[in-house]
This record gives sequence, C-alpha cells and structure tokens, in this order.
Amino acid sequence: MLVLLPPSEGKAASGSGAPLKPESLSLPGLAGARAAVLDELVELCAADEEKARVVLGLSEGLRGEVAKNVDLRTAGARPAGEIYTGVLYDALGLASLDAAARKRARESLLVFSGLWGAVGIADRIPSYRCSMGVKLPGLGALGAYWRGPMADAMPAAAGEGLVLDLRSSAYAAAWKPKGEVAGRTATVRVLHSQIDEDGVEKRSVVSHFNKATKGRIVRDLLAAGAAPTGPAELVGVLRDLGYVVEAAAPAKAGKVWALDVVVSQIH
Repeated sequence: MLVLLPPSEGKAASGSGAPLKPESLSLPGLAGARAAVLDELVELCAADEEKARVVLGLSEGLRGEVAKNVDLRTAGARPAGEIYTGVLYDALGLASLDAAARKRARESLLVFSGLWGAVGIADRIPSYRCSMGVKLPGLGALGAYWRGPMADAMPAAAGEGLVLDLRSSAYAAAWKPKGEVAGRTATVRVLHSQIDEDGVEKRSVVSHFNKATKGRIVRDLLAAGAAPTGPAELVGVLRDLGYVVEAAAPAKAGKVWALDVVVSQIH
C-alpha cells in the first residue's frame, strides 16, 4: 500500500541536525528536478525579499519565511514526518504509533511537495515555504513543472498494490495515476451527515475536519497493520475499522475509485 499525502503549509522549525543531503531523499530520479527548484527558490529569496514574498503568496506577517528559504542548504534537517504539522499530521500522530506501525509508515507514506516533488516521511529535510501553487519566475507553475518528473518516478513507486490518494487538488495536479495504476487507486471524500429539524439527512463536504478524518484513517490503517491490495478491499477494511464508507466500482476499468467516508460528528 502506498499512501499519498499533502504537506502542511505551516512547518516545524528545522532544528540543529545535520543539513540536507539531497542524495538521501526517496525517489532519487527526482534529483535533477529538485535541484532546479531549490536553486531558483534560494536565489529568488536571497535576491529580493519583497518579490519572493509575493511569488510565494505570503502575507506581510509571514515575511520571515523568505529568510528561511535562503538557508535551505545549510539549515538543520529533520524527518519530514516531524517537519510537517497541522490538522492531518496531528490526527495521524506518527510519534505516538508503536514501532511496527511507524515502520509501516516509513514504508508506505509519501508526501507531495512543491519544493521536493515528493518525499518519504523518514527523509530528512529542512523547514521551508514553497507550495505547489507557486509560480516561479524561471520554472513556472510548480504543479505543471512536476508532472513530467513525477510521471517518470511514480509508476515504480506505486508498486503493485493499493494507492490511497489523500492529496488536496493542488498537489494532485502534479501526478495523476493512469491506466493500471489508476485502477488500483482510491481517493477519499469526507462528508458530514446531519439530520435537520424535519428528520431529513443533509450532507456537506467538510474542509478543516476533512484533514483530521484523513489523518485518522491513515493512523488506523497503520495501527491495524492493514494491507489492502486494492480499492474494493480497502472499503471492507475501513468498514471493519468502524468507518461508514460508500463506494461504487468505476464504470470503466483503469479509472480511479472515489470513496465517500460519511461522519456524523466532526472533531
């Protein structure tokens, strides 16, 4: 099973560990593309703080993030699973998993990134600011930039089992499963079910709590040692774990499965 995650916009501090070693990152085929993004990002942030702030889409209050990017090559690096924070990662709670579940996480979780393309959660990276929605002056829109390199790297990374795609739309744009891989890929939408005063069920797509539910799903799969081989088996596993899941097989072979997870409480 391969689980695709979005990063978090906010990130923990880099810390005082050894600096980035690009050659140590997962998906080594992305090395050239990563170097090009890193070079332009560092150069942009070092040359013109205000321009960099605008390009990166940062508010005035986040101006300090520009300086962080200047030092990416020398800043301390930590495992990506510690760098990425926020709702999904809080719910996932990697640090509180037992040793066996953490090992499964290292083997199965891949985090997409505007700067790195994608990294494993054990890959050591510095804290940075560069979302997939950024358009760098030289390389252009990162979502489009990464499509070629990711198309080359991801089929092998996807292996032969289930691909559980929990990325947000901006990060999903960097790689879309195709063909046989798409047929064993599942996306998840979280719906909030409420009963109104007339006893009629109303459903709505949740946003903030969508991330928390996805984090809990991944945590529960890891903790249970579940290894579904495809979307249909994933549906059964999630139901066994107590989730309300609605799914139908795609009308055509080679299409991504879309699963709805229905929750009555959001927290």
